[in-house]
Amino acid sequence: MCRPVTFKPGSKIRLSQIDPRKVDGEWDKVTAKERIRENTLVSRELAYRLYAENRRAVLLVLQGMDTSGKDGTIRTALTGLNPQSCQITSFKQPSSEELDHDFLWRIHKAVPRRGEIGIFNRSQYEDVLVVRVHNLVPEIEWRSRYERINEFERLLTEGGVTIVKCFLHISYEEQRERLQARLDNPEKRWKFSTGDLAERKRWPDYQAAYEEALHRCNTTEAPWRIIPSDRKWYRNLVVSTLLRETLEAMDPKIPPSEAGLEGIVVE
Repeated sequence: MCRPVTFKPGSKIRLSQIDPRKVDGEWDKVTAKERIRENTLVSRELAYRLYAENRRAVLLVLQGMDTSGKDGTIRTALTGLNPQSCQITSFKQPSSEELDHDFLWRIHKAVPRRGEIGIFNRSQYEDVLVVRVHNLVPEIEWRSRYERINEFERLLTEGGVTIVKCFLHISYEEQRERLQARLDNPEKRWKFSTGDLAERKRWPDYQAAYEEALHRCNTTEAPWRIIPSDRKWYRNLVVSTLLRETLEAMDPKIPPSEAGLEGIVVE
């Protein structure tokens, strides 16, 4: 089996003690690729049933350091899902309109509707990560946001949204290699900016911010899963398996058809 790293609500986590190259079982690139394909086929059918049922929703949250593979996970592990029932939202620097509202306003607007699978590329956690590391708001403000995030996620789960939160865990050395690969490849150089180097210097600060967010927002309703992500193929395998198992546990049902349709012939 392939499993993310999980921990009990209330317990602290030390990312330095979790191996980002960890692989459960005898998986390799070839066997992982075949299982991801299988997961996608199963998830596609279950997503269709979820859309038809139109009672519940799934929210997959992807967080991680720069180059941890949020885009790659979406592109590889979640390909093939019906666009009609799947929406992807990337959260970048807030617009002036978004800054005129509370920090959860833009997040709530993007929550998937009933019947949908929503994928957040970054999320509400940016407001206790980047905001904290760069001192964008007073500490008393960002510290109050942990509980507000918990309350927000509790509200969503009580409303029928199943939340799957994944932290894509990479090593400092792996990030260096991926940034260098972007620089060395002319077709990927557009993804690199000098600001990435400035952010990399803040690695210890981001690790501390992530550890506290993982600790304070790891709840029964919306637990965190830590995904070892130095090996891209294993990261994709674990996330695609998580989505499949989540949908299987929900077991959405096709609703009954309208009564009296038997025998009707369309002319």
